[in-house]
Amino acid sequence: MALRKTLDYFKPPSNWIFYVNLLIAFFVGIFIYTLYVSNAVSYLSDDPKTCVNCHVMRSEFATWQHSSHREVAVCNDCHVPHNNVFNKYFFKAQDGLRHSTIFTLRTEPQVIKMHEAGQRVVQKNCQNCHQNVNREVGLLNVTLEDKMHGEGKLCWDCHREVPHGRVKGLNSTPNSKVPLPGSPVPEFIRNLNTLK
Repeated sequence: MALRKTLDYFKPPSNWIFYVNLLIAFFVGIFIYTLYVSNAVSYLSDDPKTCVNCHVMRSEFATWQHSSHREVAVCNDCHVPHNNVFNKYFFKAQDGLRHSTIFTLRTEPQVIKMHEAGQRVVQKNCQNCHQNVNREVGLLNVTLEDKMHGEGKLCWDCHREVPHGRVKGLNSTPNSKVPLPGSPVPEFIRNLNTLK
């Protein structure tokens, strides 16, 4: 009974139903088109080419391609948590929303730096993959918080070249060969000219 009252409360007047449905259809269409244009499904994969859907990641992709990590790790192996599948996809969604907001509003910096959550994840993943080496140098448990309190170094404080090189920025690899994102125009619209 209470559910019925709630639904009736939100139901538009009968002379507005067509326009409300039209408005809802418009927003659903915009949402679906946004998913298509952003190639959203590709973000569920571990394919490194997904990372260059945004042009600002071209230098990171190019430098990773020429690193030793290319043979053993993809972007998600380092930049996404692996403690459980829910945390992995939650982090990807959270980070992806942050990135898409920054890139859509054109507020990306010339030099991309990891935010704190990303630094925690990358440090943990470095430690997980290189745990045998870390035991020998005693850095197995250094965290971002330890570094902030002057009690250790993060892996990339010493290994600055790994895997993206020392020079960072949108112009650091101007002629690199990276996969280009596809056209955001749906194929049926591109084919409109051929129908004439």
